[in-house]
Amino acid sequence: MRAGPQPSSFRDGPFMTLTASQSLTASHHRMMRQATYAAVAVAVLLVSMKSVAFYITGSVAMLGTLTDSVLDGAASLLNLVAVRFSLTPADHEHRFGHGKAEALAGLGQSMFIFASSCFIIWESVHRILVPEPVEQSLIGIIVTCVALALTLGLVTFQRRVVAQTGSLAIAADSVHYRGDLLMNVSALAAIFIAGVMGFPLADAIGGLFIAFLIGISAVQIALASYHQLMDAELSDADRGRIITIANGHSDVVGIHDLRTRKSGTQTFIQFHMELDGNMSLSKAHLISDDVEARVVEAFPEAEVIIHQDPAGLEDVMPATID
Repeated sequence: MRAGPQPSSFRDGPFMTLTASQSLTASHHRMMRQATYAAVAVAVLLVSMKSVAFYITGSVAMLGTLTDSVLDGAASLLNLVAVRFSLTPADHEHRFGHGKAEALAGLGQSMFIFASSCFIIWESVHRILVPEPVEQSLIGIIVTCVALALTLGLVTFQRRVVAQTGSLAIAADSVHYRGDLLMNVSALAAIFIAGVMGFPLADAIGGLFIAFLIGISAVQIALASYHQLMDAELSDADRGRIITIANGHSDVVGIHDLRTRKSGTQTFIQFHMELDGNMSLSKAHLISDDVEARVVEAFPEAEVIIHQDPAGLEDVMPATID
């Protein structure tokens, strides 16, 4: 802890920034929870409507979107549990928090989604070999239009949450719900062509296209989860921002050994900062606090660790974004 009065630039800036950061974090966590509740509610409603529509129409394209909605519901439920767990504060046995639960949930979602893709391909190929007419196509068209509206509303909300929180779990949920938009459009076209225009093969082709979209979503989610679990560095742009912020302090000679990673919504940043070797320990500490506050202002949910080095003590390479 600091002793004695501090200069106003240090007393006001860092502490006001950290307080604002804590308030922002609470707001982000609330938004993430709301996004998981909304996803589960929409999934349950979609499954109910599509089950009735598939029973009436017998459309394999509708079956494809129904299967995807069932898996969406399971994945969103898993997501709800994972997000709640990932937002649990760090404890004695998990000093870095529980953010990796989001990445694990993402891997689980990718497996759900890939399995649904394989099932729809199987059903679509069967319908190509043994074509079946689509009955009561109007019901399927109405249900699909309602599903499009609900999914569009959910995706819009999820994208806003992801933009503000950077949550991998919500992003993963949003990926396959965005895929649902294309799937529902495909199903709408397939049901119309097969049921209204009388080309039953279009239904099976629509199912294959939906399966392809689902498979792409699975790969995207799995890769994002893998990178987080393997502690991949932040983007070059973000690392460049950190270097610019640190070097922007008038007393900082340079930085090196920059390391970054993400765990859920939390970012971990650490680096060595070079200062004048004749500087007092107290002043070096204050400068480090100021640089830390500036980095946290740019990355609100970051935990920043800075090690102070006397400049010129040894030859070191400057921090890079390679």
